[in-house]
Amino acid sequence: MNEIEILNVSSKLSIDSLEQNEKLKIEIDALKKTFSKFSNSSDKLDNLLGLQRCVFDKAGLGYEEMKNVKHFQNFFIKKSEPKISCNYCGRLGHVSTSCLYRNNRYYGKTRKIWVPKGTFVTNTQGPKFIWVPKELPTLCCQKKARIPSHPSET
Repeated sequence: MNEIEILNVSSKLSIDSLEQNEKLKIEIDALKKTFSKFSNSSDKLDNLLGLQRCVFDKAGLGYEEMKNVKHFQNFFIKKSEPKISCNYCGRLGHVSTSCLYRNNRYYGKTRKIWVPKGTFVTNTQGPKFIWVPKELPTLCCQKKARIPSHPSET
């Protein structure tokens, strides 16, 4: 009986080892496939690095060169600047806060002088004086009217 048990155990072990052997063979095949993909990709990468081509040349990566060719294409297009206009004078190139006409820089700078405090009176007391010319302006069809400067001239 002892020999029968030993044979049964040995047969079970051999069957288990055969099953495990089959599983390991399947796993080895799968690993070989993935390794071949990586080795193929690394070969392509080494080839590309060895060639040192232009950035836009994608040949060798599975890219069909003649399929996506665009002739006369400008790769470096300058950014168009927005056209701003002034709301005050209507000219292009500036806004109303920096407008020369609004800030009176276009007409020249005004000269400023120092005046001691209290000497410059802005609201004077008394009547307003007006200078009147000696001769009145004439109308186109009338004679000149003369205003006498002295009462003796009349």
